Amino acid sequence: MPELRCTVQTCTHNNDYYCALDQIVVGGNSARQAEDTCCDSFEERRDGAYSNMSGEASAISSIDCKATECEYNNECKCHAGKISIEGGDACKCEQTECATFCCGC
Repeated sequence: MPELRCTVQTCTHNNDYYCALDQIVVGGNSARQAEDTCCDSFEERRDGAYSNMSGEASAISSIDCKATECEYNNECKCHAGKISIEGGDACKCEQTECATFCCGC
């Protein structure tokens, strides 16, 4: 599983730059650049609370990836060694992106 670093501090799953989910979904089935992707698992944090559905946040996460043109995508799973989800102060998933995306086309 890839090492996942997340800078989206407004996501309820983000805990000190790590994700509390065991698996995330990266969207972008027609993506040709990082800006065309998003973290479909993003949920906006309300009242500064954390949602820790799967236990403690971890640097390791399974990535279900819909960005089929990415060179790290193999049968809709991410095989990059490390990935970065960015979107600083996003309010919705469309304001996030997989910064590791690299078009293999």
